[in-house]
Amino acid sequence: MMEKVRVIQYGCGKMGKVFLRYLYEKGAEIVGAIDMNPAIVGKDVGEVAGLGCKLNVPVRSDAEKVFAECDAHVCIIATRSLVSEVYEPFELAARYGVNAISTCEEAFYPWNTSPALINKLDRLAKDNNCTLTGSGYQDVFWGNLITTLAGATHNITKIEGSSSYNVEEYGIALAEVHGAGLSPEEFEEKIAKNDSLPSYMWNANQWLCSQLGWSIKSMEQKLVPLFHDKDIYSETLGKTIKAGYALGMSAVVTTVTNQGPILETQCIGKVYPEGEVDTNLWTIYGEPNTTLKIEQPATVELTCATIVNRIPQLIMAPPGFYTTEKMPPAKYLAYPMNLYIDDCCW
Repeated sequence: MMEKVRVIQYGCGKMGKVFLRYLYEKGAEIVGAIDMNPAIVGKDVGEVAGLGCKLNVPVRSDAEKVFAECDAHVCIIATRSLVSEVYEPFELAARYGVNAISTCEEAFYPWNTSPALINKLDRLAKDNNCTLTGSGYQDVFWGNLITTLAGATHNITKIEGSSSYNVEEYGIALAEVHGAGLSPEEFEEKIAKNDSLPSYMWNANQWLCSQLGWSIKSMEQKLVPLFHDKDIYSETLGKTIKAGYALGMSAVVTTVTNQGPILETQCIGKVYPEGEVDTNLWTIYGEPNTTLKIEQPATVELTCATIVNRIPQLIMAPPGFYTTEKMPPAKYLAYPMNLYIDDCCW
């Protein structure tokens, strides 16, 4: 494909700024930008992304007008964490026949947590010949890296995984869904007892089972608040989290498969006290045992790079809501992204 890939960035906050720069540097044409924050609405995306130049594309708050006027190929949705919260942007993209990929963690594998909404989006995307999906850090570090190791394993009895991240780096939506700033009583009522609030490992485990060919016998989840003995200020929440209030949570998901292997995975999302860093540790037990440890992963940048690198595969994927375990692994783009897209896809 010779023409540039035309992209709308939906959400220009902490991660959106990184997306804008990565899109520009990978040869995409940014044709639209959407955000509801009055502090950045009207600003040029070049200024927002710190590119040192203007692209003559202002951030706008009227999403419908942006889609109507931009003739985009792709939209990156970087706003909220649950399918119910990103349904409207996905639905808008699908109505205009624009392929869309989202950082929404539930969208990574939402078939069993939001089946009604996803089936509606799947039908709409097929009717308008476009593809919708979710991706991000988990696509590589909780997904394809693990299934690649499984490909070198003779027999698997159990997979254990643990990953931590600083909710300060992702914006208020992710901080809130982790219970940051809540009292123990508020956490119990709003987070721990909320059956409609899947943790990110819930969807990741289902993604892994789908790619490995395992069917699920049972799943259970425990959401545990995490505390600190000192007050910690959160820039994202705009307030001090008092000692004894939740910095975030640990979510432990146990999946038992009909084939025998068990997945026990944990994600830890919280406001970090000084000195804490991101971690990613996985072990496959069986013949042989294999442990994978990523030292201090740059989770924000890895999330944004994975999604930008996924864009050619998104465009070439079948229409509908098409989760990434059905796609090839994310591929590094050494050249402008349009050069990785088959002409027949246009």
